[in-house]
Amino acid sequence: MNPVIPITPNRLRAACVAAALMAVPQLVLAQAASGSATERLNILTPEERAAGWRLLFDGHSTVGWRGWKMDSMPSGWGARDGELTRVRPAADIITTEKFKNFELSLEWNIAKNGNSGIFYRASEDPGDNAIYWSAPEMQVLDDAGHPDGQSRLTAAGSDYGLYPSPAGVVKPAGQWNKVRLVVNGTHVEHWLNGVKVVEYELLSPDWEAKVKASKFADHPRYGRNAEGYIGLQEHEFRVAFRNIKIRVLP
Repeated sequence: MNPVIPITPNRLRAACVAAALMAVPQLVLAQAASGSATERLNILTPEERAAGWRLLFDGHSTVGWRGWKMDSMPSGWGARDGELTRVRPAADIITTEKFKNFELSLEWNIAKNGNSGIFYRASEDPGDNAIYWSAPEMQVLDDAGHPDGQSRLTAAGSDYGLYPSPAGVVKPAGQWNKVRLVVNGTHVEHWLNGVKVVEYELLSPDWEAKVKASKFADHPRYGRNAEGYIGLQEHEFRVAFRNIKIRVLP
């Protein structure tokens, strides 16, 4: 005869929990243990909030963004699975708010052969036909698949057309790359995947000479705005951005 095991409140509770767990699909269990990927994106830690960081993308909507020289968001951009994504032909987009001195943090993922960019201190002067007529650009690129990757001046991480980035830092198409962009007065730093890939001084003699020798020479406002919009480039390819955060500097 098997011994009779008394049913105590603790044993009854454990049995109920075990039965409930057996009825829950494994995928749900995994999410309960760690939280879904989307839920972990586009949030601020208490430490980030204390340091003055705030989100520019909430992961669920395009609030805070609009098309360059437009009153609304182009339909080709949208919030998808916690990402601000260009999925169809659209237009360049900008923040609804202007920024002067700041530190920007984000991640980007580009399609094979893809091309995009991150603009800063952009303006919307009536005489400008493109956002890059005023705004410097940190290049977003599939270096291995796009022709611009053949020159470090136009490769991923570069200050497009002016200051080159080193090879071997960017991750392949389809993988996430982390950006830190510092714009403080005339000082600019481009960081890619934890590596400082570009550093320069706006309006310095070196910068002026490079601009004069570039395609930006004919645009008098290029790089000279004291403040402006942050922009993301539409350039024919699928590109996604997430964890877009900014910290305004004094």
